[in-house]
Amino acid sequence: MSNIEYSFLITSFAGLSTMLGALLIFFRFQNTNKVVCSALAFASGVMLTISITDLIPSSISDLMKNFYLFPSILLSLIFIVIGIIISLLINKYIPDINSNNINNKGLFKVGLISMIAIILHNVPEGIATFMTSTRDIKLGLSLAIAISLHNIPEGISISVPIYYSTKSKIKAMLYTLVSGISEPVGAVIAYLFLSPYMNDVIMGLLLAVIAGIMTAISLYELIPASLQYKENNRTIGFFIIGIIFMIVCHLFT
Repeated sequence: MSNIEYSFLITSFAGLSTMLGALLIFFRFQNTNKVVCSALAFASGVMLTISITDLIPSSISDLMKNFYLFPSILLSLIFIVIGIIISLLINKYIPDINSNNINNKGLFKVGLISMIAIILHNVPEGIATFMTSTRDIKLGLSLAIAISLHNIPEGISISVPIYYSTKSKIKAMLYTLVSGISEPVGAVIAYLFLSPYMNDVIMGLLLAVIAGIMTAISLYELIPASLQYKENNRTIGFFIIGIIFMIVCHLFT
């Protein structure tokens, strides 16, 4: 195999690991409300931690290759706010699923918004993994493993709300698959179009926008949706578990 083919395989492995998170829907639970409440809070902790410990520092670091520290932080903050605004607009204009149950409507919207955000997150991840792998296979594989650990709980954040709102395992798996495929799509985009034009400034601003979107989803969508189940201690507990999970992943990757 050529270096390019290995890079595509590594990127696909990272993206499709999202599907592992979707396997949760195949387990039977006595209290589904507790499962949904826990999964939403856990995913919220994961998304917020990824934004704070991964996306925002990476954004500032990329921008600092062209600007001083203060302009880099300022630019990153401006585009984080833009990402938050984008997320709020997405939430406003995404239609609800046809359902007589208001909680199902909310859950479906949470799953759909999570899918859109994770697609936006995965495409640049796919670009980064592919371009890193073409230069250094070992480094690319290490990056892919780290991304895979991130992607598993992201799969939970899509599949669980979609499944419990539609009662369809096929829809839950399909929506999760679409988000997972977006990572190798990012590799294709990098290979065909972006390699000559991608630079640190564009990547830094893009990461800031994605951080804003994922922060908004965590705080304005996932946490409120989890709190609707009136299990406040469970919500707080699994939110903290999600944060700890991602910090541990960072320590070992």
